[in-house]
Amino acid sequence: MTYFPDYLKTYPNMDSAFPLHIGIHQLERGFRAHRHDFLEFSYVIEGEGWESINNVKHIMRPGTFTFVQPYQVHELFTEPGSKLVLYNCMFSMDLLMEHGAGDSLAELIEQRQLDPFTHFGGATQHQMEGLMRDMLQEYEGNDPWRLTMLASRLKELLVRFDRERRKHAPADMELAEAAVLPKRGTSVWPIIRYIHRSYQDNLTLSDLSQRFGMSVSRISEVIKETTGQTFVHFVHDLRLRHASSLLVSTDNSVVDVALEVGFGSYKTFARIFRERKGMVPLAYRKAKRTGISTEK
Repeated sequence: MTYFPDYLKTYPNMDSAFPLHIGIHQLERGFRAHRHDFLEFSYVIEGEGWESINNVKHIMRPGTFTFVQPYQVHELFTEPGSKLVLYNCMFSMDLLMEHGAGDSLAELIEQRQLDPFTHFGGATQHQMEGLMRDMLQEYEGNDPWRLTMLASRLKELLVRFDRERRKHAPADMELAEAAVLPKRGTSVWPIIRYIHRSYQDNLTLSDLSQRFGMSVSRISEVIKETTGQTFVHFVHDLRLRHASSLLVSTDNSVVDVALEVGFGSYKTFARIFRERKGMVPLAYRKAKRTGISTEK
């Protein structure tokens, strides 16, 4: 029998102006194999175990930081007799994509040759724990400039992670990076990143074909291989996620929301929204604002 890992598409606070959630999890028996279309990092503070990311395992112990990219299949295991206690943060890829930024953290998603984990020890371990604690406190609070502080802390944690893992990368990593540069045009991640930036436009596979120098059929194929969805389904998911956030966080009319996220007509938007969410947009807005479950 073929085994398919769970595909998780939701997390707390995703339908907000700042789609990010952080909390502390305690795992006594690990966590089943799954993948998702958002980004996630974890930081171990107690216990021991290991994690498998796309069938590559690494040890998890206090000080271990792991950065899981979208659509990667990963599974956590807890050492018998132990209990993994870790910070876990889930957030939208959009939070790393700043238009016009010359030093964009979205490049972290394309660094496939570097390990998706590292270990902090000594003084740096205590520093990371302090940063995590501050981020969680900020997330749970309601102080002025809360979202600015969360965005700043998110970037600092990811930068510290990337710097630390580079310290432990092989000495010839720069040569390895140079060797793969000519092939970057065939990587799917610049394509995925561009779709995330442009889904509000009238985006087509032909547009992507011209921009990235690949055939329409090949681009369609790599998107399906990476995301598990067709191009159209993928774009609709991105638009609906943005629409859900606008419905909850603004008072914009449903028609304006439909146009804002890239649907050409309200009728198309309403039909697809109901198919995916199980209710019409206005009912979704009301349910979210009154705390009623919207799980289909």
